[in-house]
Amino acid sequence: MIRPVILCGGSGTRLWPASRESMPKQFSRLVSEHSSTFQDTARRVTDETTFGRLSVLTHTDARFIVAEQLAEARIPADILLEPERRDSAAAVAVATLHAARTDPQAVVLILAADHVIGDTRAFVAAVEAAAVGARAGHIMTLGIEPTQPATAYGYIHPGEAIPDAPGTYKIARFVEKPDRHGAERLIAEGAVWNSGYFLFRADVMLDELEAHAPAVLSAARAALENAARDLDFVRLDADAFAQAPKTSIDYAVMERTRHAGVLPVSFAWSDVGTWDAVWSVLAQDESGNAVRGRVELIETRGSLVHSEGEQVTAVVGLEDVVVVSTPDAVLVSSKARSGEVKTLVERLRAKAYPEADAHRRMYRPWGWYQRIDIGERFQVKRIMVTPGGRLSLQKHYHRAEHWVVVKGTAEVTLNERVVLVHENEAIYLPIGSMHRLSNPGKIPLELIEVQVGSYTGEDDIIRVEDVYGR
Repeated sequence: MIRPVILCGGSGTRLWPASRESMPKQFSRLVSEHSSTFQDTARRVTDETTFGRLSVLTHTDARFIVAEQLAEARIPADILLEPERRDSAAAVAVATLHAARTDPQAVVLILAADHVIGDTRAFVAAVEAAAVGARAGHIMTLGIEPTQPATAYGYIHPGEAIPDAPGTYKIARFVEKPDRHGAERLIAEGAVWNSGYFLFRADVMLDELEAHAPAVLSAARAALENAARDLDFVRLDADAFAQAPKTSIDYAVMERTRHAGVLPVSFAWSDVGTWDAVWSVLAQDESGNAVRGRVELIETRGSLVHSEGEQVTAVVGLEDVVVVSTPDAVLVSSKARSGEVKTLVERLRAKAYPEADAHRRMYRPWGWYQRIDIGERFQVKRIMVTPGGRLSLQKHYHRAEHWVVVKGTAEVTLNERVVLVHENEAIYLPIGSMHRLSNPGKIPLELIEVQVGSYTGEDDIIRVEDVYGR
């Protein structure tokens, strides 16, 4: 059985403002109305005749989003939490050690959470073919047949054929992201795109990490050995994990090992790393436009217009542009320069714009809240609590709160009392009162919260008890 591992610790800043630190692109529904790319990736490796139990490595801040989306897709998994981002080498080392606990020669498949693949059957067939090379001791990757001289991808030069693994080749050399002329030359020479998927035997990868990146392996081993169980998560030891050098698995192992192999494949693939790439994978109308949400176009061609929320986004007389409209931020860019959005986000962070990283809607393990309005001495939020969800038992020193239930039934703890608040009913929570909100019903609970006081920041929360361990 092949042990699939999804790495989903990235922040996806090139797809701002739809993708932000608080809800990165792999968890958003940017290319599908029904599921995220993370969920699609997980579903791709559920065939029990080929794949074993899924493992997911993610940053600790995304743990509840990962758990919720896996539960929604009904896919069981081991979820390992990185206390900080140390790039892919440390993540691969932890995943390999985790798999080796049950089988030192387990075949491990490393997957990115944010890729779009058009043909799942072709993907699974490619993985099975590459697994032949992996079982023979090679560290395999899938090489995507180029469809254009892309400058955003790395390239791989296939070398001599690998014996007893049909269709696979040893890797002659890796080439970093070239300019357009270099990309055209590489394609003419038979190079393929580096997909970032890896397939290997656990013992082989551990030997190569020991040889080429011993500090990474040592830190990963200590982080896993000293990990703690937290609800349904495995929380890696923070001090040990922080000792891992911050480097990619490509640089740490793949560019140094003599066991690197590649299987060229031709199925449709994209890492949807920029808005231009999102446009390319979405359905387009007769004018080459791809639209999402409430959008109206007049004499517009070759463009992507993405609108979130209730507002209408209208575009007139433009060509080859990206327009992304969210409730609190709007991006307008030429399609050709959409890859520069990451630089824009860095500038917003430098100027302390909260919109650089935080969405107006913030997801929590119990549901979400969304800011409606904020001003001096007040803030208004819309709150949704999933059935069975419970907020922490808490109090505030600087604000009182008014809760108005608009859907469902709220169970409210207020000091020593527990009361039920139904639709179109309200309750007042004085400053300093101990309180908790729960949803005891079978439908989502929605309410409007009005905060009034000298300070309404999120850090004015004193948690006394929390079922989610925060």
